[in-house]
Amino acid sequence: MKNLKLTSFAILTAAGLAACTPTHNVRGNLIEDYQLEDIQAGVDGRSDILRKLGSPTTRAPFDDDVWYYLGQETEKRGVFDPEVKNERVVVVFFNDDGMVEKIEDVDTNRMNIPVARDKTHTSGNEITVMQQLLGNIGRFKPPE
Repeated sequence: MKNLKLTSFAILTAAGLAACTPTHNVRGNLIEDYQLEDIQAGVDGRSDILRKLGSPTTRAPFDDDVWYYLGQETEKRGVFDPEVKNERVVVVFFNDDGMVEKIEDVDTNRMNIPVARDKTHTSGNEITVMQQLLGNIGRFKPPE
C-alpha cells in the first residue's frame, strides 16, 4: 500500500513537471549569420542563393527580384500566449541579370499588442433558446 502511494505520487509529480515544460517552435526560414557570410554580391546568382539559403519564404508581390526570408522562434508555457524569442527578416535584392545586388537584415522592432478577449457587441435581439423555440409557434400557415 505504501509503495502504491509513493508510485502514484512520483507519477503525478512527473506529470506536473512535464506540463510546465515550455514548447519551442521554429517557423519559417531562420537564417544564421554564417549563411550570410558565404554570399557575395555580384558573384552569386539566384540558383546559388537557393542552394545556400533555401527557398524564400515569400517574394515581393510586384518585383520578382526581391526575396524575403522570414524566420521566428517562439516559446509557449502552458496555456499562456506564445512569446517570440528570436525573429529575423532577411531581404535579398537581385539585379536585372539575376545576380545578388545587396542583402539587408530588416530591423524587426516588434510592438507587443495584447490580445483582447472581450466579445464584439453586435446589433440585434438578445433572446434565450426557449424564446427562440416558442417564438415560432403559430407563425406558419398550414399547407393548403
